[in-house]
Amino acid sequence: MSVDVRVLDDARSSSRAREIARERAWEIGLWSAMTLWSLVLFGIVRNAYSGYRLGRFDLGNMTQAVWSTAHGRPLEQTMNETGEQVSRLAGHVDPFLALLAPVWVVWPSPLSLALAQVVVVALGALPVFWLGRRHLESDRAAGLLALAYLAYPWIGTSAAGAIHPVTFAITFLLFCVWALDVRRLPLFAVFAALTMSTGELMGLPIAALGIWYALARRERLAGALITVVGAAWTAIALYVIVPAFATGGSIFYGFYDNVGGSPVGVAKKLVTDPGTVLGALVETQDIAYVLWLGIPLLFLFVLSPALAAVAVPQLLANGLSDFRSMTDPRYHSVAAIVPFLFAATVLGIAKLSPGRRTIATAAVLTCSATLTLVVGPWPRAVGAVPLGGRPKLAPARIAALDAAVAKVPDDAPVTVSNTVGAHLSARRYVYSVPQVHRATWAVVDLADPWTVRPDSPILTRHPEVVRAFAASLRSNPHWRKVFEREGVLVFRRER
Repeated sequence: MSVDVRVLDDARSSSRAREIARERAWEIGLWSAMTLWSLVLFGIVRNAYSGYRLGRFDLGNMTQAVWSTAHGRPLEQTMNETGEQVSRLAGHVDPFLALLAPVWVVWPSPLSLALAQVVVVALGALPVFWLGRRHLESDRAAGLLALAYLAYPWIGTSAAGAIHPVTFAITFLLFCVWALDVRRLPLFAVFAALTMSTGELMGLPIAALGIWYALARRERLAGALITVVGAAWTAIALYVIVPAFATGGSIFYGFYDNVGGSPVGVAKKLVTDPGTVLGALVETQDIAYVLWLGIPLLFLFVLSPALAAVAVPQLLANGLSDFRSMTDPRYHSVAAIVPFLFAATVLGIAKLSPGRRTIATAAVLTCSATLTLVVGPWPRAVGAVPLGGRPKLAPARIAALDAAVAKVPDDAPVTVSNTVGAHLSARRYVYSVPQVHRATWAVVDLADPWTVRPDSPILTRHPEVVRAFAASLRSNPHWRKVFEREGVLVFRRER
């Protein structure tokens, strides 16, 4: 009898050892995949940076805010609309950027910020894997979904879009879902705080998560508290913090002029003219946006509708906007959508029979990987530009831009074309063509047509403005041209 017991114990120990070995194998494989993914993505970003396909909008703006923080002026940057020095909080409430100052100190380069974004986004595969292992009861299925996360085209394009604070929230929100799923509220609080620090609207997904937690997990008190804190953050950010640093409300309210121009305006418009508001949500681009988001996941998130619904606040914010990039899945506006679609996909697949779970996860991985080869960041590595974008520049023009950038002293106030801005924003005063203000140097790329209007926070295409600005500097006796090659000009102000 004792022999039989020992045999049984040995068998159980052997089975558990094999199970642990499989778990470790998948974890090691996942860490290897995340590392490889990060290296390839960073290579793509580095290539875009050195090839002048990233610009002051947005890498340069973030670089200046982080550089200023590292030099004792927290989040200070040059306001592109007015040329004034202001806190970044006058536009976006994303104090998370201040946490990147140590990264800059270690490696003072815009590429260090881009690398941090890529690495943090890669880490989002971990909570996907943990959720999958918990609910699918299969390391293989969980591992396939984690790989699908890395293969999902809009994860790659967001990570390669250097940089946006909200992009970091993709990973933070996945950790939030996992922490609530395993009822680790202190850990959730940490990641919820990190999430909200990335943007003024990021309290909304936290508030929606609180509702989900209260209803789906029957944690009504904790869920209500989470909802209140999330909603309060967004309200305070929009109605207290932004007005404290800016004249009037957020300049980004202009994205919603057609539907009321502010949160209160949208609510009034919904009462007085609901057709306009609802019509803004069902435009062709809005429908295509939802399709692009859902197809790589085979819409399996609909099997867990409550968790998928947490993405609705950001979907509404994007759909109501007049700014078309907000309904382009390649951009960072997917940050508060994708985590919940992925988490809901995990829980949705868990509702399938065990025999179908691995098939479903393999199908999601195959579909995501296939699409990312066509529309994700990878084609850019070989010079292709899917769905529009900036093509590669000729080597002679890149060399001219490098030479122009090298002419400008490190601490000199400068006005720049957008593509040059990513390389010259680590300074106190940096303006965008055609603004001059304090600038003592100007770098103008005649082939870069993007300018900033005083009444808008975004770039607009006006090549005639760029040419007129260059001509005005040529004829101005207070400015002297010190460099010209391949349509790239450098001027220095004569004192």
